[in-house]
Order: sequence, then C-alpha cells, then structure tokens
Amino acid sequence: MFQTAEMRRKRLCGCRKKRSNSGTVFFTTTINPLLFYFLICADQLDAVKIRENGFNHHPMKPWIKIERIPGVLASAYEKATRLVIDSYYRRIAEEIVAHLANGAILDVGTGPGYLPIEIVKRSSDIHIIGVDLSRKLIQMARSNAAKAGFADRLNFQPGNAGRLEFDDASFDLVISTGMLHSLKEPVNVLQEIYRVLKVGREAWIFDPAKVASQVDRQKWKASLNLRERFFLLLFQLFGLHKPIKTYTREQATALIEKTDFENYWIDTLDNEIRIKLQK
Repeated sequence: MFQTAEMRRKRLCGCRKKRSNSGTVFFTTTINPLLFYFLICADQLDAVKIRENGFNHHPMKPWIKIERIPGVLASAYEKATRLVIDSYYRRIAEEIVAHLANGAILDVGTGPGYLPIEIVKRSSDIHIIGVDLSRKLIQMARSNAAKAGFADRLNFQPGNAGRLEFDDASFDLVISTGMLHSLKEPVNVLQEIYRVLKVGREAWIFDPAKVASQVDRQKWKASLNLRERFFLLLFQLFGLHKPIKTYTREQATALIEKTDFENYWIDTLDNEIRIKLQK
C-alpha cells in the first residue's frame, strides 16, 4: 500500500486519538527520535513516487548541506579519523608546530580532537581550543584528551563557526581540516575567523582533508558495529551520504574576496585545497 509522508508521519510519531472527560476529542503524539530525522527524506521519496505514477505533486526540494556529523554517525566517523592519525594528522601537526612554536590555536570543526592532541604532543607551549557543532564529537574529543594526558592544555567545546564566542584578536593561529566543503555560509565563517585572529597571524584551511582517501576502508568497515552499519546504510539509501566536492581555486578565491582577508595563498594537491590566510 502506497503511503504518503503524512501517513508515515502519523505512524512513526505515534499519533493517537483520545477523548477527554468532557467529551472533547484531541490527538497526542510520541516522537520516535531515531526515525524523526528521516521524515524529511520521506517527503523526497513521495515526490519521486508520485511523479513516477503521473500525479501532480510539489517539486522536490534540493538537499541541504549537513554542517555537523549527525550524532548517530559520530562513532563511525571517529573510527575513520582514528585510522589516519599516523598518515595524516601527525604530518599536519608537525607542519603547524614548525610554523608556530607557542601561542593559542583555534581548531574549527575539531571532530574527535586528534589533530589538537598531536599538536600539543609536539609543543609544550601551545594551548588549543577546539569547537564543533556535534556535541557527541566534543564529548569524544574531551575523553581522548584526558586519555592522552593533555586535558589541561586542550579545551573542547560545542560551537558554531559562524558565531564564534571569542573576543576579537584572540588566537595566534586558526586551523580547520575538512570543514569548508560542508558550510552553508562559508563567507560568514571566514569572516569570523578573521575577527578572532590576531593581526599578522594566519588561518590554515585544508579541505577536504585527505582523511577519506587514506582510510583503510576494509579495516574501518570491519570495526563498525551493527548500529553504525545500520545508520550508514540509511544515510546512503536516502542520498544524504554523498561524495565530497572540492572547491576549485577559482571558487575559493571568490569566497576569500568577499572577506576582509587581503593576503592569502592557495595550493591544490591530490584533490585537497590548502588555503592560508593572513590578517
């Protein structure tokens, strides 16, 4: 039987009709949290099915960018990033420490915190604040920092890159790996980075970080539990898990030109774009 999104919504949310003592009829709902996220996907599927059957229906809406790693996928994402600590994060950490021996660093889109941990391992005079939209990943980052013995020099907190809760000119370096491609309003984020940077200091934006290409996918998939596999499959089926699209040099330049940054360098290598901005 064909079901519309509204029919599915009532079923998934547990819509029930009740009658009060006064005889008034009212409805109650109990939302299933695991399925609520996918209701919007149901609307998209309806549009396809109805169009295929020759009926008029509202046009399909374009997919929006997902700026945060969904909580149900956080553990799977953490397992993937853990596999590239040696091949990616340690190399980037060494590059950063060679550039900045001491000071305050902001890591935007820090994820489970592996890059900040690798940085402070190499310099006792660097302190780092990492922000991420995903509270699940922030919890993981705090746990990873404590296990590594660097909780006193690493501060992880949930935060929006487009509305950073820091004073002007607070940081000696701002870093971000693998976040730019996911931003809905990248110009606003770059402008916020400009605001919190100290004069003469730099921001390093690497995107997409070469994490995905360096993950041993067979080893990663073998590490996933049944729940993680289930949600990854759902995201793939609903088209929410899509390949990363890299910014071209021209597109990156157009973004930067809309900010207050005047000095910048752009390098492209192995499908990764590296942007260095100076305030």
